[in-house]
This record gives sequence, structure tokens and C-alpha cells, in this order.
Amino acid sequence: MADDKRDELERLLKLQRDAFTASRPESMNMRKDRIKRAIALLKDHGEALCIAMSADFGNRAMEQSMVTDIAGTVALGKDTLKHMDNWAKTDKRSVQFPLGLLGAKAEVRYEPKGVIGILSPWNFPVNLAFAPLMQVLAAGNRAMIKPSEFTERTSGLMAELVAEYFTADEVTVITGGPEVAAAFSSLAFDHLVFTGSTETGRRVMQAAAENLVPVTLELGGKSPVIMGRSADFEKAGERIALGKMMNAGQICLSPDYMYVPEDKQDEAVAGVSNGVAAMYPTLLDNDDYASIVSDRHFDRLKGLVEDARDKGAEVIEVNPGNEDFSSANQRKMPLTILKNVTDDMTAMQEEIFGPVLPVKTYKAIDQAIDYVNENDRPLGLYYFGQNEDEQERVLNRTVSGGVTTNDVIFHVSMHDLPFGGIGPSGIGRYHAQEGFREFSHARAIYHQPKIDVAKLAGFKPPYGKATRKAAAAQMK
Repeated sequence: MADDKRDELERLLKLQRDAFTASRPESMNMRKDRIKRAIALLKDHGEALCIAMSADFGNRAMEQSMVTDIAGTVALGKDTLKHMDNWAKTDKRSVQFPLGLLGAKAEVRYEPKGVIGILSPWNFPVNLAFAPLMQVLAAGNRAMIKPSEFTERTSGLMAELVAEYFTADEVTVITGGPEVAAAFSSLAFDHLVFTGSTETGRRVMQAAAENLVPVTLELGGKSPVIMGRSADFEKAGERIALGKMMNAGQICLSPDYMYVPEDKQDEAVAGVSNGVAAMYPTLLDNDDYASIVSDRHFDRLKGLVEDARDKGAEVIEVNPGNEDFSSANQRKMPLTILKNVTDDMTAMQEEIFGPVLPVKTYKAIDQAIDYVNENDRPLGLYYFGQNEDEQERVLNRTVSGGVTTNDVIFHVSMHDLPFGGIGPSGIGRYHAQEGFREFSHARAIYHQPKIDVAKLAGFKPPYGKATRKAAAAQMK
């Protein structure tokens, strides 16, 4: 990357940090004004952004983009406006007896950190830039956004629109390829947010560590669906199909594999297949079904299927319209179900991020629980069934970023629930109060009374009887 681009990044960071420092303390009204401008940007230009997203993907339903990237993000912004005054309140904390009687006070103030970097991905390019931005602004910070080069048109339009609605010292968008992203992640931000793959997340965290920049990493992984024997397999199949086919499976929370009772495997597969057929009678010329974002991603998905086939998996293409995908040039892929999968198959080792669904079977539910626990902790976990004891057993004995029961993905759309992973699926979380505090500095403040507390407590030399008495009292 050219030095002048690096210099430009450093200049923008200094511009924002200087403006942040000069404006302190900044009013809640100013924070709210910025959020309202972000909401106005999305509402005023939602259709143009949806057109750009469709062009970047090759095909992506306008309606889907409007729901997931525009309306959903606006709703999160409105929810943030509604609650941010309460989130920002100073916490009164207790002090040790008898300091409170002597006039000592303690509090925690949730203060802005400064300048926050947002590295956003291509799969929901508007939502995953603007959703964290809403809370970054609510916490009183400035923001620099580096969107993905895979959705070049959308990233370029976001850069134009942000420059129209915000000054460069408030929010700015920097476009460019991997070299720019690498330089961006190495800047001395006050906090860095990254959404993407676990592999790239490791590199981002390593770069941030050079400047001791705290990070929020939303990474993904292999989110399992565990189906109990008490599940309604037809209804569950439809809901799994909806989650797996939305955005052609290019979702960090997409159900990555199914674990089903051995004697219910065919019923579970039929439920998903029927769900696909009901929603997508055809795929190739169906505007409701998204394309895979690039040739590289498309070839990788086909490679996962071929690797599984070569290693003994039964491959089932769910192709309701009996269409010929071999001669199509649209990067569209039917849902491909893999039965009889083994752990040496690449599809069971990597996050799939596309319309490929491996199926494993169990004799007892603890097999599924043990399998989840033996592998990386996932971003999402989904349980289907009406047996509440079994549901609690699954929840109590597994660890995941979040959970939806009797459906998939929905927990991320609940504004009052924190969203994030754990371990390889992520660090930190945003949405709700937890997100506001993620981007705030919890500043501890102690107000000492006029009395000489150190002398009273026996902390002042010369040490002696009073000191020993104070120590003994604390250990009682």
C-alpha cells in the first residue's frame, strides 16, 4: 500500500481524535443528532443502497436487503435512541463501612472511548457497518469505517453518503482492498470492531495488539442445529430452510449443520427439502434467491461438496424446479444436503457460509451435546423440540454465543439482547445495553471525605497496633 494512503488514514485518525478531545464533554443531544442523521441516511437512500447490494452480489432480492440491511438497522437505531439516556446513567457504587458515614462516595461513569474503527464485511454490508455505528455514536465516539472490497459498489456509495451526512471528524468511510484493511487494523484506535472469518479475526487482533487496541470480534463458526425427537420436523424443516437459504446461506449465524435422531434423519431432511420447495419453486431466475458473492466463494462451495462426495457422503441437491445449474452463469447454487458426513470432510471442518447443509445423526441427545463441546464454541446454537427438560439439558451443557429455540438466527434481531460470540466465534458483543457499554469506558471515580481516612484505617506509617487491628478486622 502506498505511503500516501497510510498517511491519509493517520491524518483522519488524528482529525477525529483531536475533534473528540476538543468537544468534551459532548452533550447527549449531539450524540442523538448523529444517530438521527445515520437513520436519515438509510431511510433517504435505502433503495439506492439495495440496488448497489444486488449489483455487487449479481442478484440479491431488494426486499431482503430492505429488511435485513435497511429497515432492521433503522429499527436498531431507533431502539438505541429510546434507551441511551438510561444506558448512560452514572452508577452509584457502595463504599466500605464506615466510609459512607464519613462522606465518601463512589461511582462509575460510562464515558466515550474516542475514535472507534469498524471493519465491516460483505454479506450484510450496510447492516454490519451501521448497526455497530449506531451504538458507537450513542456512546459518544467518533468512527472510521472500512467496508469490504467484495461489495465495491455498496462501499463506494456508503462513502459518498456518509460524507454528505457527517463531517470527516465525526464519521468517515475508507474504501480499498486487503492492503488498506491491513493498514486500517493496525491504526491506534481506541477500540476496533471487526466482523468476518475466524482466520481473519486472528490477524486483526494481532495487528490491534501492537497498539493495545481493545477489540470486538464477531466471527461466526459452525452453528449447529440440534433436533430433538419431540420436534415438529415439517415446521422445523421450513424454518431451517428459511435461515439456510436467506442470502444463499452467506450469514455468520446460518445453521451450519444438523444433528438429528438416527431414526428421524429422512424425516428431518424431507422437512428441509419441502421448506425449500415451498419458498423457492425455482432458483435460477428467481429474484428472491441470492447469488454467491464471487467466483472464488462459489468455487470454494463446490469444492466442499466434491470433497464430501469423494469421501463417501451422500449428496442430495434440493432442486424443486429440476433446473440445469451446470450451464448457468449466475453463481447460484441449490441447497445441497450432505448425509453420512465424517469429520475428515472439509465441510465439517470449516464454516460453510453458503447453501450446503451436512447432517449428522445421534442415538442419544448427549452424543450431539458432546460433539458440540468437542469443537469450537459456535456463534449460534439452535434447538428444536417440545421437551423442556431436554432443551434445558442442551442449553446447560453447551456453550455458544447465543441461542434461538425452535427457530434459527432470530436472537440477533432482538434489540434488547446482546449479540456476540465466545472464543473462536468472537470476543465482546454489541446491541442493547451491553453494546453501549462495550464502546464506553467504565471509569471508576472515588470521592474522598475531608477526614484523614488513611490514618483512621491504620494505613499510615509508622505501622503498629492500629494497623494490625485494621487488618484483622478486614479478615474477620
